Amino acid sequence: MGLEMSVTDREALQLAKSLLDNPGLAAKITNYLGAPIEKGLELLPASWNKSVSTVTQAALLKASDAAIFTLQDTPFTAPSNRWHKLSVAVSGGVGGFFGLSAVAVELPLSTSIMLRSIADIARSEGESISDAETQMACLEVFALGGDSRADDGAETGYFAVRASLARSVTEAAEYLTRKGLSDTAAPLLVKLISKIAERFGVQVTQKAAAQAIPALGAAGGAIVNTLFIDHFQDMARGHFIVRRLEGIYGAESVQELYLTL
Repeated sequence: MGLEMSVTDREALQLAKSLLDNPGLAAKITNYLGAPIEKGLELLPASWNKSVSTVTQAALLKASDAAIFTLQDTPFTAPSNRWHKLSVAVSGGVGGFFGLSAVAVELPLSTSIMLRSIADIARSEGESISDAETQMACLEVFALGGDSRADDGAETGYFAVRASLARSVTEAAEYLTRKGLSDTAAPLLVKLISKIAERFGVQVTQKAAAQAIPALGAAGGAIVNTLFIDHFQDMARGHFIVRRLEGIYGAESVQELYLTL
């Protein structure tokens, strides 16, 4: 029989579940702006769906550059969420000023800042950010809280998404342990990022749709980007709480309790 989870850790798992099961990005944007995201989706150019995969993969590859993980490897250090939100808001403001055409330029920058914030949150939950598995778990966050175009309804839950990425995450982590994160052209990393981009692309489309709404402008772009990073900070917090508890109690025990909360 496994170790019984403490009251404190059980409360932490409940928090993680509430974060990971919260409404998606589109709902958050709609609630804040007061306009259905569908209006913005109608304004996206016909070529958007063809280009979003390329744009999101390029953004994730650029963000996965070793320079993003320049944080000191000091587990349980409090994260700087506000600083990262401010940085992303500024980049969103610039993107909003220039409109939808700036997404391809702005997205790699905002994604890089968000990945650094995700790594910061991972560190706060005791992860070693120099570890390749942790680095891949940080990238994995971009697949959380958003459906894939190929989803059948059974693959949208937190553990289902992790299970669908598990093999690619493991293979990429093992490769990068040998070669180092600087090898961003590694086929196994590209394979993982391609899978993550399927889900991340849906949320990028929702962000772009919000920015396509007329008169949103620079201020609106900053707001949308703040909601964007806030969403992924929530996903990261929940994800790394679960991983921390898995390290103590075992993955199977944590998943069983999570599903009953």
